[in-house]
Amino acid sequence: MSAYDDLMAFQRETEALGQIAGRLGWDQETMMPRGASEQRGEEMSAIEGVLHARRTDPRIAEWLEDARPADPVAAAQLRLIRRSHERATKIPAALAQRLARVTSTAQGIWAEARAADKVADFLPTLAEVIALKREEAAALAGDGDLYDALMDDYEPGATAAVIGGMFDRMRPRLVRLRAAVLAAAPVPKLDHHFGEQAQLRFARDLATTFGYDFTRGRLDLAVHPFSSGSGNDARITTRVVETDPFNCFYSTIHEVGHACYELGIDQDYLLTPLGNGVSMGVHESQSRIYENQIGRSPAFTGWMFRQMLDRFGDFGVGGPEEFARIVNRVQPGFIRTEADEVHYNLHVMMRFDLERALIRGDLAVEDLEAAWNDRFAADFGVAVDRPSHGLLQDVHWSCGLFGYFPTYTLGNVYAGCLHLALREAVPGLDDQLARGDTSAATGWLRENVQRHGGLYEPREVITLACGEAPTEEPLLDYLDAKFGALYGL
Repeated sequence: MSAYDDLMAFQRETEALGQIAGRLGWDQETMMPRGASEQRGEEMSAIEGVLHARRTDPRIAEWLEDARPADPVAAAQLRLIRRSHERATKIPAALAQRLARVTSTAQGIWAEARAADKVADFLPTLAEVIALKREEAAALAGDGDLYDALMDDYEPGATAAVIGGMFDRMRPRLVRLRAAVLAAAPVPKLDHHFGEQAQLRFARDLATTFGYDFTRGRLDLAVHPFSSGSGNDARITTRVVETDPFNCFYSTIHEVGHACYELGIDQDYLLTPLGNGVSMGVHESQSRIYENQIGRSPAFTGWMFRQMLDRFGDFGVGGPEEFARIVNRVQPGFIRTEADEVHYNLHVMMRFDLERALIRGDLAVEDLEAAWNDRFAADFGVAVDRPSHGLLQDVHWSCGLFGYFPTYTLGNVYAGCLHLALREAVPGLDDQLARGDTSAATGWLRENVQRHGGLYEPREVITLACGEAPTEEPLLDYLDAKFGALYGL
């Protein structure tokens, strides 16, 4: 066997072990008994020790030196293995294992603190997580920026300076649009009860409508909806609020976007570095375009309205036009995952600034709740009423996912570009969506984005799909046009 063959055989086992670790995380959020959290922390630490040892194995450097790629796919495999190896060798094994142990147990502590609305119960653990992430960032960054080093794990090549500049350009137009919409006539809320099991049945049907393959996945309940896995096992979760069915339905569609990305990757890349989504920004582009540009389009919501009438009976909405406005209702809200498209990116920008300050050491953990509440009141004009609507709402910091939040807005930007290209490629798209047929849209995304997996760099795959480099303008233009029409601006 050649050096390349030896390396890929070794890597395949590493990828398989990584999938096992991911399955443990999925179980922790869905099925694991509450009393098992400390033991699960030990289990996660143990498997992280095995994975870290494999990722830093000295033979990898030797194989990389001797390997001769036969084609662009092999070259891309080597590029990703080299990047992972160089990153892993900078992090001490003891630190990697401690991070795995602490963040695993921290998720349970966060969940209990959130349920009890007690920030103080979570802050000591959060302080420990932040200290470990700063230690990790220092090992990775060298003389560079700590936050950039962490963000590179989720969006290779991105920097806080570039992302911050993009946010600065986006904020004025978002704020102007928000002001115009909120000054228009308000849209009513749903006032009806939607049973849990009926919601879950429709959620499963929506997942199928968007192309989710239940022979290679499953739908479960979780506190914070997420997608987990890749290859031929990509699972999704949702949550149910019986007075707000859109919480369930659009969480499901969102996570289906993530899962379909993983399931749509070329099967030749299975259990290799190319067999995963290339970045969280590109991943988020899939979930957001499924959820918003397709799932919240007036064409698709017209079909959805008829489906809900059949399933739930009369729920007090006069017709498809009113239903589309209710689905896309704009209002300041506490919860990022429930935010409308106009407010969503403002939530992300706030978290981006706060976590950068935490990693730089400019914001102490004990001052974080006050900083969150002050910033939220300034940005949204509403005072946070309880911690589960504020600092405790997101799972990310308990998991140690610092640098992850900006990829949500980057994903929206990519989705805006992809939507523009999709509309040009499929001119009759609205007629299809009005029939509940998403196959042309999801097929175009699978062909132009999903099947490539990690073959290209993040911005490169978007550029290839769209024919030009991504910018924030298509997203902002789409938002202005959509909400201008819905609100008569």
